Amino acid sequence: MLAFDASSGKSLADAVRGDVVRARAMEMCVMDTAVKEAAVARFLREHPEMEQAACDHPALLGCADVDWSKIPGCPAGVPALLRGLLDEAVGPETLPVLENLLMNSTFHVSAVMPAALPFLIRLAAVPDIAVRPDLVGLLAVAAELSSSVDADDERRVLLFGKDSDHPEREGCRAAFAAHASALRALLEDGALPAGLISADDRACLLRAVEPQRCPS
Repeated sequence: MLAFDASSGKSLADAVRGDVVRARAMEMCVMDTAVKEAAVARFLREHPEMEQAACDHPALLGCADVDWSKIPGCPAGVPALLRGLLDEAVGPETLPVLENLLMNSTFHVSAVMPAALPFLIRLAAVPDIAVRPDLVGLLAVAAELSSSVDADDERRVLLFGKDSDHPEREGCRAAFAAHASALRALLEDGALPAGLISADDRACLLRAVEPQRCPS
């Protein structure tokens, strides 16, 4: 006999079929690497000053030392995009280009996300950055999508894939752990503008900096 969800009136089979449809739709939204690279190249053509600027802001220390070219699917222009976030005029235009680069699909971060997280965490702490609310939201998304997936949870595996197929999740968890003090400082900053961090985002980010237990 099929399990039945009384609250929705659907059998477990119906629910699983719905997840399959959603998963297939999600895969149709996966961004092609060539599309991402083209968007970055277009941004650099329109804002060459971002590529020429130095990574000397405290939030970007170490950015130039990252070998971005060795990260699968990572264009060479990531440092320029991170610098662009600091520019009041260019920041709002930079953010969607960077977001597309850091996400592979609705439910999957890209291999670039773990390397970018240390800088995103520090950038989100910059008081006068124009895209600060969006950066906080992006951090919350990364925290949520980097959670370990229980291999026995068929529905979550269907939507998010197995951890073994997505090493970027472990990389993100390691980045959050390594920069836990900076993230906690951001969350505990008494001078934060009201409403900058929603209750849900705060809870999600707090979970990211706590020790995570692997599913049994």
